[in-house]
Amino acid sequence: MRPMARVQLTKHLHTFFPALAGDELVVTASTVAEVIAEMERRAPGFAFYVCDERGRLRQHVNIFVETERIADRHALSDPVGPDARVFVMQALSGGA
Repeated sequence: MRPMARVQLTKHLHTFFPALAGDELVVTASTVAEVIAEMERRAPGFAFYVCDERGRLRQHVNIFVETERIADRHALSDPVGPDARVFVMQALSGGA
C-alpha cells in the first residue's frame, strides 16, 4: 500500500482552484512530485501555477512536509511519509 498524505493549501490557492477547497485533500504519494501530480489531476492548471515550465517550484511558492521545507525545489523528490501533512504556500505581495 502506498503512503497517503494530507495536503493543505493557503486560502489564496483555493481562490484559483475552488475544486480543492472544502474537503480534506488526501492523496496517494511517496514524493512531493507525486503530490503535485495528484493535485494537477484533481485541479488542472495547479502544477503550472506552483511550478515553472521545467517543473521546478516557482520562486514564491514553498512546500513543507510536516514542519520541514522541501530541499529539492527542482525535481521535487523529497519523500512524503505515511500520513504526512504537506503544506503548499504561496507568498503574496502588495500593499497600499
